[in-house]
Amino acid sequence: MNISMTGRNLELTDALKEHISSSIETLKKFKLDIIAVNVVVSSQTKKGKEHAIVEFVINLAHKNTIVIKQNDEDAYAAIDLATNRAQKSLRRLHDKVTDHQKVGLNEVKAEEVDVKVAAEEMEDEIIPVELDLYKPREVEDVLADLKTSGKMFEIFLDNEHKTRVLYKRNDGKFGLY
Repeated sequence: MNISMTGRNLELTDALKEHISSSIETLKKFKLDIIAVNVVVSSQTKKGKEHAIVEFVINLAHKNTIVIKQNDEDAYAAIDLATNRAQKSLRRLHDKVTDHQKVGLNEVKAEEVDVKVAAEEMEDEIIPVELDLYKPREVEDVLADLKTSGKMFEIFLDNEHKTRVLYKRNDGKFGLY
């Protein structure tokens, strides 16, 4: 990993360089392929106050570049805040890379076989029931049968040869389609 430090309108002291180096070393724990880190520390005067601006440019292999810019009255505080933001960005990227692992072709084929076996097992569980739809029935007769049985609905043909459904409603009454 290449580290370059630049000071604009500000001379980088040895203590400041050491603080930047130790902050950048904490970025290695995410095991991402960091090619280079460019740190630019600049000083700016706004409304009579000195402000330190720290900019991290982190180049990652096969990924996008991460740019973090932080402004604070103290240069050390700005470096710490920028480092925290860089760690957060790298942690998100690391989690994204590790959580979204690629699935191999053999694993996909094995899952397909499991789906086919499960579908075949589901087909075995379906039991066809023969309905007495062919003889017309009165609604009152079907209602009496539905009250005595534990069924939720009954399908039948009425006297006009229409297919009808008599069902139990949630409120205890009966409905007719």
